[in-house]
Amino acid sequence: MKSLNLGILAHVDAGKTSLTERLLYTAGVIDEIGSVDAGSTQTDSLQLERQRGITIKSAVASFVFNDTKINLIDTPGHPDFIAEVERVLSVLDGVVLVISAVEGVQAQTRVLMRALQRLEIPTLIFVNKIDRRGAQYERVLTEIAEKLSLPVTPMGSMHELGTSAADFTAFDTPNISPVQSQAYPVFFGSAITGAGIGSLITGITELLPATEGNAAAPVSGSVFKIERGAKGEKIAYVSLTSGTIHVRKHLQFGQGKDGKVTVIDVFDHGKTIQRTSMAAGEIGKLRGLADVKIGDAVGKMSTDSQRYFAPPTLETVVLSRNSADKGKLRVALDQLAEQDPLINVRQDDIRQEIYVSLYGEVQKQVIEATLASDYGIHVNFLETTPICIERPLGTGEAVEFLGKNDNPFLATLGLRVDPAPVGSGLQLKLDARLESLPIYIYKSVPEFKESLEQYVAHTLREGLSGWQVVDTLVTLTECGYEAPGSTAGDFRKLTPLVLMSALKQAGTIVCEPICRFELEIPANALSLVLSALGKLGTVPQTTTTRNTSYILSGDIPSAQVHELQQRLPAMTSGEGVLEYEFDRYEPVRRPKA
Repeated sequence: MKSLNLGILAHVDAGKTSLTERLLYTAGVIDEIGSVDAGSTQTDSLQLERQRGITIKSAVASFVFNDTKINLIDTPGHPDFIAEVERVLSVLDGVVLVISAVEGVQAQTRVLMRALQRLEIPTLIFVNKIDRRGAQYERVLTEIAEKLSLPVTPMGSMHELGTSAADFTAFDTPNISPVQSQAYPVFFGSAITGAGIGSLITGITELLPATEGNAAAPVSGSVFKIERGAKGEKIAYVSLTSGTIHVRKHLQFGQGKDGKVTVIDVFDHGKTIQRTSMAAGEIGKLRGLADVKIGDAVGKMSTDSQRYFAPPTLETVVLSRNSADKGKLRVALDQLAEQDPLINVRQDDIRQEIYVSLYGEVQKQVIEATLASDYGIHVNFLETTPICIERPLGTGEAVEFLGKNDNPFLATLGLRVDPAPVGSGLQLKLDARLESLPIYIYKSVPEFKESLEQYVAHTLREGLSGWQVVDTLVTLTECGYEAPGSTAGDFRKLTPLVLMSALKQAGTIVCEPICRFELEIPANALSLVLSALGKLGTVPQTTTTRNTSYILSGDIPSAQVHELQQRLPAMTSGEGVLEYEFDRYEPVRRPKA
């Protein structure tokens, strides 16, 4: 049987989880459709998801339509949980992008569509909520074409739009495929009433690329999600593209790692069923792989660690209310970071503070609730601040010679620091005499360079002002050792001393994240909004009109986005729409606390 890994993506509240429920019901997996508002949906199983009525973690359900096994993955729609979407994209064969017939194309819709286009993931568009008052047909199609810059093909016609009797009649399936052409099929319907769902299912099974996996081939797959069981053990979500994985057999994963699979739970007909094996085309939960990480390849598969969305630009300090929980807090946050690597836990040893990176305030609230419910740790957060970076201002050079100037290590090391082009990251160049390199320790020049790169990268995680140093060229200018006493540890310990001395000589400049924004506001709010933007340190670069609205676009410091979001409803009588995304880093415009 062919299989299809199908993602359901949308802006929050477009009806993504309701559509998932309707598909499960139509497939006979559930007897009645759950309600997001009532917290009774199949895929939003976390207590916090049910309480808030939003999807926080991706969820999997498997069923069969038209002789095709669908592995459906429901993803979060709130932008604070975009990292959860990112991890799923790598295992998808096709996507249904859900858009509300009432709200139309929204901020997160644009972000998601850009990622889908970059990855060339075949996509169907489903316009939901045609039964709601205010639902539109032509306007939504125009918005999709204009705001998403997509050529679209409506797949049918509408009847009784905006009423409980609204329905969608599909045309005969035209000769169109999102795999082979740039046209995007657009279906209309209602996840609540079921209108148009049959047509959408036909589109999913006929237009998206299902595959026939080879269970006898070598094992190949990837890990796209990690969670922990009741006893704290790791559970790896694996999408298997070929081969068969067996219980009690060793499995290779990641970079040369190996582990014995102790339990396999396979998603099948809306449930997870414990089995002794899982085969190509299936998604399963594996236990027993203690060192597994999100993004690890399984078997022969190679993974691309490319990031599809911008990393978080905010961070906050987490404090345990009970001082006795401080050690437990770090362990708990490290485990949460395993499930969401972009949380990026870091500790300031001088201030004795723990930082976590964030996409927004809602994510902070979820972390707080998760720590309380899952770990019994109650925390407070300090003010959310932007994650800055440092760049070298000039050139700096330092050297420590073996046996001189109280050098405590059996090694000579000289390093020079220079600014590098913006966006180039961290580069290392060897400019010392090759015969001076400690080959007998590292066996080869490439291995020596790789080790030194690790030492340099570790040191530059915190620069002169405490932020990561980027866009830097570090050159090895001197290198010496004493045979046979010198060890790799001498170079590892000497690197931060020499490198930080060179960095102090070069100096650094702190840069803050800058976001590109587009703001749609009613005409009567223009002067008020312009005044507020000025106080937030930004001036729109362009101002255009759209019907009775103004469209303002420009740059805004990431630190000011949340305040603008908070003030916008009052300034625009709830009609303002803000879209933004990380664009670049620039020197800090105002003093930082």
